[in-house]
Amino acid sequence: MTTVYIVDAVRTPIGRYNGALASVRPDDLAAHALRELLARTPALDPSRIEDVYLGNANGAGEENRNVARMAALLAGLPTSVPGVTVNRLCASGLEAVIQAARAIAVGDAHITLAGGVESMTR
Repeated sequence: MTTVYIVDAVRTPIGRYNGALASVRPDDLAAHALRELLARTPALDPSRIEDVYLGNANGAGEENRNVARMAALLAGLPTSVPGVTVNRLCASGLEAVIQAARAIAVGDAHITLAGGVESMTR
């Protein structure tokens, strides 16, 4: 099995219900984190990313489609990079990281992005 490494971690600001982030769509929040991750890793060619895994438990409103794919596109990743949304209710983001790591460990991928996104206000 291939050894898996977490190279970097980025998170969005923590908001509060109906707070300053209430008007920001969840896919835009996730895209912001993905763009920052790419900016902090300039040696990474985005076309080498093989998948984007994002956990999302809410799945309502703007999140009712594939929020991982939408965030990847909004972040400027090539259209060739797929995205998958994972819903495990509690710990969806952690499950997304586990699935991404598993894909690398078993040789299905070499480079993935993973995390979670949620907006309790929206």
